[in-house]
Amino acid sequence: MKKTIAVLTAAFALSICASPVSAEETTTAFVTIVDAEGEIVVAAKNLHVTDTDGDGVHTIHDALYLAHEECYDGGAAAGYAASRTEYGLGITKLWGTEQGSGYGYCVNDKSAMSLEDPISHAARITAFVYTDTVNYSDTYSFFDISDISTSTGETYEFTLSANSYDASWNPIVVPVEGAVITINGERTDYVTDAEGKVTVTFDKAGDLVYSAVSDSMTLVPPICLASIVGVPETTAPETTSPETTAPETTAAATTSAAATTAAGISVKSTTTPKSTGTPAATGDHAGIFAAAAAAIACLTAACAMKKRHED
Repeated sequence: MKKTIAVLTAAFALSICASPVSAEETTTAFVTIVDAEGEIVVAAKNLHVTDTDGDGVHTIHDALYLAHEECYDGGAAAGYAASRTEYGLGITKLWGTEQGSGYGYCVNDKSAMSLEDPISHAARITAFVYTDTVNYSDTYSFFDISDISTSTGETYEFTLSANSYDASWNPIVVPVEGAVITINGERTDYVTDAEGKVTVTFDKAGDLVYSAVSDSMTLVPPICLASIVGVPETTAPETTSPETTAPETTAAATTSAAATTAAGISVKSTTTPKSTGTPAATGDHAGIFAAAAAAIACLTAACAMKKRHED
């Protein structure tokens, strides 16, 4: 059974539609690994790929070897192995699991022929362990968006698809209906429709892994890396009315005692209080008139006394 599946996979797999990169050039690959429990254990790890086996090209095998070397406890020696068969170089151990031919791998969401397939710059590689080791029903699925950088409150429409075969065993892509979207492994209320589409609102900030699970299919989990920046809530600034205080008006009530002494008569002259406010429109010369009248009266009295004295 395993050999039959391997033959079918090799016969109908899609070749990589990208220019291979030689060992002298710089290659970056984004590697995802799904373990025997169906869990994403390496999520689109950004790797600088080198020629680990000296064959002169950068291959899927090089990328998977380096992913284990960097991410698996004990390195590639403990977690990864490959050997050559009549079908080419194949995986014999992935993420510490050894179970014969129960492995799969895709490049840029398309099945690959062999681990020795060369990879292009920025290739997306997913390798997985089959969880169904009887019927090998694990179905490779993928989003139409592999990474997003946005802010909270924004919405995106995802389309979830799966690799499959038609009645003649030709490879086709089909929509995945009824899959539940997960965020960092936790289920959400978002579910794909008959066309595999779902609209998601990003309400949580951080570097998050969006994926999906299905209750009717055994999905190899898709992956979308989302870098979400939180937008702070805006509140209207408080408006306070400035306190208004009436200007203080100080009235310096100064009373000057001007003693005009004439012929033994003393007269007090009183001036009206001065105000720092607006001067009154009328009545502000009354004190001057009173003082003048008193001075005239004193002068008249003095003249009368002098005349009597002369007489």
